[in-house]
Amino acid sequence: MSEKVRTRFAPSPTGRMHVGNLRTALYAWLIARHAKGEFILRIEDTDQERYVEGAVDIIYRTLKETGLNWDEGPDIGGDFGPYVQSERQEKGIYLEYAKKLIEKGEAYYCFCTKERLEGLKRTVEGKEIMTYDKHCLHLSKEEIEEKLKEGVPYVIRQNNPTSGTTTFTDILYGDITVENAELDDMVLIKSDGYPTYNFANVVDDHLMGITHVVRGNEYLSSSPKYTRLYQAFGWEEPKYVHCPLITDMNHEKLSKRSGASSFEDLIEQGFLTDTVVNFVALLGWSPEGENEIMSLPELVEKFDFNRINKSPAVFDMTKLSWMNGEYIKKLPVDRFYELAEPYLREAVKSDIDLKKVAVMVQTRIERFTDIAGLTDFMDQVPSYDVSLYSHKKMKTDPDNSLSLLKEVLPVLSGQQDYSNDALFESLSAFAKEHEYKTGFVMWPIRTALSGKPTTPAGATELLELFGKEESLKRIKAAIEKLEKEK
Repeated sequence: MSEKVRTRFAPSPTGRMHVGNLRTALYAWLIARHAKGEFILRIEDTDQERYVEGAVDIIYRTLKETGLNWDEGPDIGGDFGPYVQSERQEKGIYLEYAKKLIEKGEAYYCFCTKERLEGLKRTVEGKEIMTYDKHCLHLSKEEIEEKLKEGVPYVIRQNNPTSGTTTFTDILYGDITVENAELDDMVLIKSDGYPTYNFANVVDDHLMGITHVVRGNEYLSSSPKYTRLYQAFGWEEPKYVHCPLITDMNHEKLSKRSGASSFEDLIEQGFLTDTVVNFVALLGWSPEGENEIMSLPELVEKFDFNRINKSPAVFDMTKLSWMNGEYIKKLPVDRFYELAEPYLREAVKSDIDLKKVAVMVQTRIERFTDIAGLTDFMDQVPSYDVSLYSHKKMKTDPDNSLSLLKEVLPVLSGQQDYSNDALFESLSAFAKEHEYKTGFVMWPIRTALSGKPTTPAGATELLELFGKEESLKRIKAAIEKLEKEK
């Protein structure tokens, strides 16, 4: 590749970063990094009505947390700044280029009132659309100058041909041709002087030397208008990569209702950042081979945008949860504890060793929010039915469990060393002496300590965790419960 690859991520500061926007940023970043090119961050804040205070900080924070570092941007500068569209607007860049198109006959002033534009609306297949009729294209130079002098509000429109065709090329979709008659004369500069999204995109991408544009395939229908603008200026178009739609499991567009619409939503639900990045990379792209768990450096090495799929990508929460569990299992113990500690402190209020709890749950959770469900017996035994003592494989039931607990109570009362190994040795010796299978001894103890059908650790580990006093208290309570319900 002769030219240096330059990609950009140009989000609008409208709130949390949607999963689709994160994928756009990730793919653009991977294309640049794979080709040892440059990745540019540009803030598109020209839509003042949708601007959300603090959203720019969310963009910075999300990109930094996901490892998507940029080479040029508002905070670090570069040779093609400013990198915020409102600042570029203040410098008059967009109006300057719109006027160049007017001079070439490729754009024109439009002074039509809202009332007149309303009158052009028509309903097609149940949808209300408005196609501009080029009314103001035919104004004389004198009429235009007079209206400008009088301060009549105006927009600047693109002057698209009404005959012939326009063809643009997408790396995934190939050549796409549309009839020019279908192209409306879209607004380039709005009445407030700000550029429209489409126009600012074209001007900025050209001036910043962007070689590859990554965006969602909802922009496919707008692409001929982009092509017309590039042709009108006489500029070379960048290469387009239009990514597939992301849907939920019901094959509907991913929305806030699905609970997985933004990066922050997923982090709050207990997913790791590395998992989210890995998973989002696979929403429409697949590497060669079967391995799907990849670090960011591995993604850089393997990413080939030609392998992006055109079919809609399904956001499978079950797969994301599984993948997160795999990432969690591989975390160093100290790192896992660091991440899990807030969830552990929220779930367990009693004075027990949370680091021990962390070791117990690490291989048993898929997301950090699972911790509460695995530890809800640690502060106190929940209400439970004595049928929990019945286990066919262990050959236990409420009656023989009661007898077992009464037999083992003196052993545990006399036990001084409450470490897991020492407890296991003592209880194994007890089982051997009474010709019990180990499971026959451990199941009632574990049930008495937890009141749960499953726990993140076995009987002796729980005994060690709770310590002698609390363990004996729970076993005595279990004996009372079994006697009462006998």
